Amino acid sequence: MKVTMLLADFAQVADGKLTVVGGGWSLTGPDPTPFGIAILVHVPWDQANRRHTLRLELVDADGRAVTVPAEDQEGDADGEPVVFLNDVEFEVGRPAGIKPGTPLELPLAVNSGPLSLEPGSRYEWRLSINGDGDEDWRLAFSVRPEEESL
Repeated sequence: MKVTMLLADFAQVADGKLTVVGGGWSLTGPDPTPFGIAILVHVPWDQANRRHTLRLELVDADGRAVTVPAEDQEGDADGEPVVFLNDVEFEVGRPAGIKPGTPLELPLAVNSGPLSLEPGSRYEWRLSINGDGDEDWRLAFSVRPEEESL
């Protein structure tokens, strides 16, 4: 499968199309800021009408899962991993009349409230489909250091 991903201020799916506002950034903060992720999954013809599983997780520059404190575990350094689309199942059907071999698209939009991330650090959203990842399914960004704040 092929995947296109874009960081944005906000993303939305309507009528099978992605709407992206403030898209294409890779630098944020240092203050926590809401954001969106626009995802377009290109499903090959031979993978249509089959169940697939998506996972989108946030990792740090060393590839370790980023965690936030769990609501019932304040002060716990381990916390909960930041995972969106946690093993979400999807299936793309073939519309009537489509020519054989035509790839099919699945647009997805993920929006989040502000996340408290370490200023001056680099992060990466990693998408996996059916447990497999790809270099092209990664979306890296940096958080400005505190002194660059306006």
